[in-house]
Amino acid sequence: MFDKLEDLLIRFEEIMGELQEPDVANDQVRFRKLMKEQADLTPIVEAYTEYKNAKQAITDSEEMLESESDEEMRELLKEELSSSKKRVEELEHELKILLLPKDPNDDKNIIVEIRAGAGGDESALFAAEVYRMYVHYAESRRWKTEMISFNENGIGGFKEVVFMINGQGVYSRMKYESGVHRVQRVPETESGGRIHTSTITVAVMPEAEEVDVEINEKDIRIDVMRASGNGGQCVNTTDSAVRLTHYPTGIVIYSQTEKSQLQNKEKAFRLLRSKLYELELEKQQSAEAEARRSQIGTGDRSEKIRTYNFPQGRVTEHRIKLTLYKIDAIMNGDLDEIIDSLIAADQAMRLSGLENNG
Repeated sequence: MFDKLEDLLIRFEEIMGELQEPDVANDQVRFRKLMKEQADLTPIVEAYTEYKNAKQAITDSEEMLESESDEEMRELLKEELSSSKKRVEELEHELKILLLPKDPNDDKNIIVEIRAGAGGDESALFAAEVYRMYVHYAESRRWKTEMISFNENGIGGFKEVVFMINGQGVYSRMKYESGVHRVQRVPETESGGRIHTSTITVAVMPEAEEVDVEINEKDIRIDVMRASGNGGQCVNTTDSAVRLTHYPTGIVIYSQTEKSQLQNKEKAFRLLRSKLYELELEKQQSAEAEARRSQIGTGDRSEKIRTYNFPQGRVTEHRIKLTLYKIDAIMNGDLDEIIDSLIAADQAMRLSGLENNG
């Protein structure tokens, strides 16, 4: 591990040197590449530098203890030694996590698809609440959200909603949201006061760039039509809505949120690219050995991952057996504690997998 860290330290110094060169700023592609590499290496270099300093502090304290006869001074040195040893252990663990192979999609923007499942109108209402939960969470992290398409049920719920989230490291945190989310509560439509259980499905897809997926024009049928809606000023009188049909997979995309046909077409293609990219990723993952695949990972869509129990005010994350009694805060976008716990569990699992294979 330490040979690799020394190499990364040398590379970091090379990057810093290259960024000082006057020509680099003129070549924007190279400049961006170097800045990204610098940003990726900075936390590793900082932790490794602190690790080396802590190791040196241990050596210094041990040497001074050998020659020191004053009892008070010896106690002080022993405390310093103990604190440095503890810090070295913490930094070793931190460095192992920092050196774990990165998911190549972690820095990508995402497309989120929320679909109502079992539970009719109540499920659609919950789908709309989860959509708002993600919008609030995105705002708290200064990410931007953008609607792609939605299908309302007429009482404020969504049978289906598809939207984008753009920002730094979005996929690295949101990928754990894929799966079945279950809600338990007394629906507003229920007169008898009985608790119902409903489900919704969340799918989080990394946004695919054009280089990630090649789409053959012959495989696509494009239909344009008037946008549908509840009437009034919202509905366009021009053929601005776009429907794409991808023959090889049977995927159909409908986009009508923009006033211009061109923008709707662009959104539809972005969604199609991401869906095809996700199909490709699923093929790769299923081809990998079960032992190497993370158990927490990016969630099978059919896996029940979380329960929101409103009468008890609790949210239970089934994959890591975490229960939090702050349902109102969570529904308002306070997701960091859940996501941080999932990331930590995922890292621990991957780390033990590496150590067992090593």
